[in-house]
Amino acid sequence: MVKAIVGACWGDEGKGKITDMLAETSDIVVRFQGGSNAGHTIINEYGKFALHQLPSGIFRKNIINVIGNGVALSVENFLNEIKSVTDRGVPMPNLVISNRCQIVMPYHKALDGMEEARLAAKSYGSTKSGIAPFYSDKYAKIGFQVSELFDDKDALMEKIDHVLDLKNVLYKDLYKVEPLNREEIYAKLMEYKAALEPYVADTFTLLHEAVKAGKTILLEGQLGSLKDPDLGIYPMVTSSSPLAGFGAIGAGGIPPYEIKEIVTVVKAYSSAVGAGEFVSEIFGEEADALRTHGGDGGEYGATTGRPRRMGWLDLVAARYGCAVQGATGVAFTVLDALGYLDEIPVCVAYELDGKRIDYFPTTTELKRCKPILEVLPGWKCSISGIRKYEDLPEAARNYVEFAEKHIGVPITMVSNGPARADIIYR
Repeated sequence: MVKAIVGACWGDEGKGKITDMLAETSDIVVRFQGGSNAGHTIINEYGKFALHQLPSGIFRKNIINVIGNGVALSVENFLNEIKSVTDRGVPMPNLVISNRCQIVMPYHKALDGMEEARLAAKSYGSTKSGIAPFYSDKYAKIGFQVSELFDDKDALMEKIDHVLDLKNVLYKDLYKVEPLNREEIYAKLMEYKAALEPYVADTFTLLHEAVKAGKTILLEGQLGSLKDPDLGIYPMVTSSSPLAGFGAIGAGGIPPYEIKEIVTVVKAYSSAVGAGEFVSEIFGEEADALRTHGGDGGEYGATTGRPRRMGWLDLVAARYGCAVQGATGVAFTVLDALGYLDEIPVCVAYELDGKRIDYFPTTTELKRCKPILEVLPGWKCSISGIRKYEDLPEAARNYVEFAEKHIGVPITMVSNGPARADIIYR
């Protein structure tokens, strides 16, 4: 049985908590795309953690955690994360890295930062984690795959020379900085080889055999549908596909027809980190109030610490995001954050050039869209600690059912707090 857990909109929906929770009944958890440019916040008996590259199953014993070939692997961040969780009492997780995974190099991060600085006001809101340069190199076939670290020196040096012929044109002529040095790059790759060797595995065979054996496999995505480079708010998107369909590729070794459940996470309001179109966005005191009440102690990026952009629940975006994911069920998160409101606006449609539309358009049209809002009554009380759906206030149940009707996918879980146990099954 293969399940995927993915985001419906801009990311930051609470996927980490849902993955951590569902990992309890899983044998393998696979992170299938993205890098350390975004994170998942998890709260459990060990404390509060912001994971960036490690799969969210690391807190569960007897689970194999896989960093799949679709991930942009920052070795430094990977090692720091392992140390940070084990230093806080988490047992050393059972963790493997695909030998087909590719490595984020120091020059990827440097190029990311230099390009954002060059673009200035026209920048993409990058976290400067090297993600776009990394994926550019991967598809230009000049990236370094983990398996290549174990090749002979002559072959590796030949590739380094080829890569630096290209990179140093940018370094010297565009960014006016000192060129990269081949010996330093080789030394860094050997450093990575030594660090990764205990974790590297043939994850294709591992997962292929696990599927045949009927194991429960959980595929974990980063960000959400609207950050997909093909179907999202291009160009303000990420550089890999956060869609469940890519999970079969990015995890490696999983036939697409084996993905039987796609849990798509929708937040009870909207938030986003970085630039890009955001029709239901709110500002000023209204945004500050929602940011303060939202999440666990406020809406700030798990990786960047940046205050997230805030908005009301956008049912046009959520419906589209669930459709492109192929959602079989929705986990509706952070409902408890809205308990301070007398009334709750919800975006139910867009106005485009004076006409009402119910579909999610391309970015060129999205720029001209305005939200059409309906206002629902609030419940004006705390709902934390409630474990049965029927025990929720009527207004809270109406809010969930209103969202479900518009999204068109069953809401099977409602999260009403940050902890693992704060979940209501429907």
